[in-house]
Amino acid sequence: MQFSINKTFFLQALSITKRAIGSKNAIPILSNFKIEATADAVLLTGSNGLVSIEYQITQENPKAGLLISSPGSILLEANFFLNIVASLPEASIDFKAIDHHQVVLTSGKSEITLKGKDVDQYPRLKTFAAKKPLALSTSLLKQLISETAFAASTQESRPILTGVHLTISEKGELKLVATDSHRLSQRQVNLEGAVPKALDVVLPSRSLRELSSVFSEATTQVELYYSDTQLLFKSPEISFYTRLLEGSYPDTDRLLSSQFETELVCQTKILRSAMERAFLVSHASQTGTVKLEMTKDLVSAHVNSPEVGKVNEEIEMESFSGSGLTISFNPTYLIEALKALKSETVRIRFVSPVRPFTLTPGDESEAFIQLITPVRTN
Repeated sequence: MQFSINKTFFLQALSITKRAIGSKNAIPILSNFKIEATADAVLLTGSNGLVSIEYQITQENPKAGLLISSPGSILLEANFFLNIVASLPEASIDFKAIDHHQVVLTSGKSEITLKGKDVDQYPRLKTFAAKKPLALSTSLLKQLISETAFAASTQESRPILTGVHLTISEKGELKLVATDSHRLSQRQVNLEGAVPKALDVVLPSRSLRELSSVFSEATTQVELYYSDTQLLFKSPEISFYTRLLEGSYPDTDRLLSSQFETELVCQTKILRSAMERAFLVSHASQTGTVKLEMTKDLVSAHVNSPEVGKVNEEIEMESFSGSGLTISFNPTYLIEALKALKSETVRIRFVSPVRPFTLTPGDESEAFIQLITPVRTN
């Protein structure tokens, strides 16, 4: 195997592929890059068993400066190889495999020989049948992930809740739901065009967050392929594979009540700033909660911590309807929910002091709803 390539482009491609390689791998061989040269492209592969990334660099790409002299393949330890490539002095690198699974890197007056491994030790990635895929806007996909994945659980005691429930109906309704049992975030959009197949899967939330980082805005569209155990998100350069979580996701629709007693509309930024100030004091206290008191004349947030101090914050409101209410909750959940909202105003609906409350965009422009469970206090 022998090729020459632009160092900056190669480093960027390696860095993206490296995102799939964990710092601690249960399978030692997965701490390596798989580097494979064909007649017209170099394919980089990284995997941690849950997520796999393939990055294809073609000779046609003018930024790559790729010239392949002979095909072949090798495994190289990812962290070490990435640091070596970054340290090379010139804009171009010559990569040549020699005997005993070794490679020689030449750049300017530098020549570095590295020991690699046989690619036969590396697990094969699943191949997907070439059925018609579903095309998704990359910017829309990234937005949906940012609006939902944060609400998934980080506790492994209920593995299914560490995932995001993704469904696509035959009518083209795409819905993402995440919950950790204390809060929930649900976003729904209608896809344009025909849907090849309905879908109902649970994706690990960390896979989706990684996916969002891997595909840049320069990639306008990704194709979605699916099997019983994996999903593949594919662009011309990048193939992103993720395993699915096994099990049934809870029926979250029953949690979303259309009945409410109190409705409050506020400026999103104003409410978020008030909650961030309250959080600083509540986080240092034992209870970690904020109390929100609402009447038709006044909405105020309170924290009272004997160890730290007090917060009394009057919150400007756009509108208020229904009966007065006092409710306590974890301010972190409300801050993260408000961060996910893109609208200038937020509509909050309350059922009672002990029932979950919902947040939606104030202008109702999107099918986006979040739910937060209150904290019972004396």
